[in-house]
Amino acid sequence: MITTKSDKELAFLHDLFIATDWGERFAELIDEHVNLPKEGKALYLAAGTGGHAISLQERAGDKVELLCLDENEECIEIARAKATTAIGPARFAPGKLDQIALDENQFDLVIGNASLVARDRVRKMFLEMVRVAAPGATVLLALPTFSSFGEFFSIYWEALHNTGLTDLESGVEHLITELPTISEAEAMAEDGGLEAIESWTRIEEFDYESGEQFINSPLVADFLMKDWLASVPEDWRTVVAKEITRLINEERHEAEFALSVKATLLSGRKSHSH
Repeated sequence: MITTKSDKELAFLHDLFIATDWGERFAELIDEHVNLPKEGKALYLAAGTGGHAISLQERAGDKVELLCLDENEECIEIARAKATTAIGPARFAPGKLDQIALDENQFDLVIGNASLVARDRVRKMFLEMVRVAAPGATVLLALPTFSSFGEFFSIYWEALHNTGLTDLESGVEHLITELPTISEAEAMAEDGGLEAIESWTRIEEFDYESGEQFINSPLVADFLMKDWLASVPEDWRTVVAKEITRLINEERHEAEFALSVKATLLSGRKSHSH
């Protein structure tokens, strides 16, 4: 269920549990396809506690100046502590992902990790990435796409039905359909002014031995559930979470419950005429 934790607690959970599993899956996808500039300026949005950004800086060398932004200032503090022992000039600063307080047309590479960004903010975040990218620069966005979390959504719908919250079932459909298809993501890139658009997708699975392990895992409890249960009245969330747990245990038949994610990386080059 949704938990309420401070930014400091969320930052430590992110560093210990999210960056080392969830984050690594998206980081590997970026690493496979990113072409780092030999010199110039790069921007990394939603850098979390900085592990992946620092590794990119070390690969790029000290002729590339990497600026990393995250909305959680406590994450930035952890990242800065890591950066003191790292090679290269990576800088970390707090900043809004969908309202970047930077001038346009200045970065030779822009990377955004939207894997845990609320879906209704992703388009604005992406447009801001394109705005601050220099003409000819590469823009990369990592995000979950359509058909992600399908196992959970079917159980969530059933849990709402079983607990009598049938008027909220349409909200599950919205959660499913708000994830963009790959073609919709590519269309967003084209509309945003990118050329040479490409995308790559990998199916990633996160396995849980029981409904209890799933519902209490930091990834689910502290990050994903915030959006998933947002439409459920607060005094009903525990009831719904218990029913989700029961259904997972009932349906997994002694096997692990797998949460699958369609991890996608979108890439394009900012048009010189944009």
